[in-house]
Amino acid sequence: MKTRAISVRLAVLPLACAAAFPAFAQTPATLPETVVTATRSQVPVTDVVADVSIVDREQIERSGANGLADVLSRVPGITVTRNGGPASTTSVYLRGAETRFTAVFVDGVRVDSQSTGGASWNAIPLAQVERIEVLRGPAAAIYGSDALAGVVQIFTRQGEAGFFPSVHVGVGTHNTRDMSVSLRGGQGAVSYALGLSGERSDGFNSQPTGNPDRDGYRGQAVSGRLGWKLAPGHELDATLLDSEQKAGYDGYLPGQDDQNQQDLRTLGLNWSAAWSEAWKTRVGVTRGTDRYETTPSPYLTNTRIDTYLLRNEWRMGTATLSADLERREDHLTNGSTIPEQTARDQNALALGYTLRHGAHTLQLNARHDDDSEFGGESTGGVAYALAFSPAWRATLSAGTAFRVPTLFQRFSFYGTPDLKAETARNFEAGLRYQAGHDRAGFTLYRNDVKNLIDYVSGPGSCANGVGEYAGCYGNTGRARYSGVTLSGGTRAGAVNLGASLDLMRPKDQETGLRLARRAQTQATLTADTQLAGWTFGGELQHLGSRFDDAANTMRLPAHSLLNLTASTALTPSWTLQARIDNLTDKAYESVLGYATAGRTLYVGLNWSPR
Repeated sequence: MKTRAISVRLAVLPLACAAAFPAFAQTPATLPETVVTATRSQVPVTDVVADVSIVDREQIERSGANGLADVLSRVPGITVTRNGGPASTTSVYLRGAETRFTAVFVDGVRVDSQSTGGASWNAIPLAQVERIEVLRGPAAAIYGSDALAGVVQIFTRQGEAGFFPSVHVGVGTHNTRDMSVSLRGGQGAVSYALGLSGERSDGFNSQPTGNPDRDGYRGQAVSGRLGWKLAPGHELDATLLDSEQKAGYDGYLPGQDDQNQQDLRTLGLNWSAAWSEAWKTRVGVTRGTDRYETTPSPYLTNTRIDTYLLRNEWRMGTATLSADLERREDHLTNGSTIPEQTARDQNALALGYTLRHGAHTLQLNARHDDDSEFGGESTGGVAYALAFSPAWRATLSAGTAFRVPTLFQRFSFYGTPDLKAETARNFEAGLRYQAGHDRAGFTLYRNDVKNLIDYVSGPGSCANGVGEYAGCYGNTGRARYSGVTLSGGTRAGAVNLGASLDLMRPKDQETGLRLARRAQTQATLTADTQLAGWTFGGELQHLGSRFDDAANTMRLPAHSLLNLTASTALTPSWTLQARIDNLTDKAYESVLGYATAGRTLYVGLNWSPR
């Protein structure tokens, strides 16, 4: 055992060394010009104080990933677990925090489940995604409830002047096949984007000890975006995403083969007005729905979130002041709640202030949410950055956050009406370097969460205090998510090199034990180059050992995966891409009792006229 631990540390050491020096596989040229997630306004990347990662469409295609979770697993600070294949229940742990602690938006539309809590990651189609922004650290002072660990913003394709069609087809292991079509363009004051995609797979046996069958899936999605410049400085933007997914899974009873259907829909309408160079207004109305149903075992839960936003922003020299009025309405339909349809609302006022003066950047945020179930909740954040040279920048920040219990956690058969909101207090410090192709980052953080909500087995205060599945939801204790993230990359000759290393301590403060399914070590090493008209890439992912239970008795061993990609332009309009995931056919589990895919091969063909 001791020998194994030493070997793991030695394997990770090169990654740590690589990350400690100016390095990052994503060169500055690939980064978008602005980021919106950090402040809710378009901010130049160079002015961002928060710890943010950006993944654009080029990087998504180069990675060869076949799902959103696979893309996110490559982002520093993120760990992904699945109960089986790509269409199965997926959890995303940001800095080791529970998946429900990450606020998720698709084109500015909040997506969440008022049943389980957190976004349905497996239902967001990667084919429709243009860009992903990941903000690490609490952001409730900007976005309200849910953002205890951070925020993930997902943006679908958008139009531009001209006409740009594209088609993709692909086939892979497990009889996997997919197809997507994209039409983007614009003329005059109007721009548009339309995306259609479909995929299916026979899957693999995700629960070998339960029901020995293949758990296949199929899904289809459509996205649309329409922009209209009403007048100089005034623009109307409408967005739509409709995703439907069906997948097989093994039920709780031996030999039981269930099917689930996951429907995710988002609608957004935004009006932006630039009254002057100093004053801007944005009005947004959005709706996000998340529907999950299983058969033949009957279960149905349906979440709808409506939001209304009025944002004003004033620029005064080197300072920017923002004021938001926001209303959020949550609706849940679930046969296990009493009544079957439940609802609540939150009204909020948020203020933001940013001052940029020479090498100094100061950001202040404060927000007050008035919840119809919990009353008032105030959060705040402060961040400071010092650019002490053209290449080096240091940052300090602190912030508070909260998440109210889901409607299911309060009003279901397993609910506890008097649950308290989960609250967080975060501190972090960072150091960043960027010069040419070289980039490095170092972030040290500590996030303390109180009033953690968990399902407590055995007799409790809820209605389900007796019987085989006795138990209820309760505020069980405290947790501390602390750690350090290192990332970097460089270009060595014709080779782009990148590395990231996460050293985490996700700890239950009541027991002193590690939180379930959280590793203490996670590392990624990437390399890509061009040779003879081909682009070749390799990726080594390492995840340390974890425990599948809170008592830390059921260990999931550490594992490392090697993935390879290759692509070439057959003609100016046709591109061939291929990837091999888990080249060594490593057998591992991210959730105890659920298998993961072995070695898989995928080949895709893209057409995009130039």
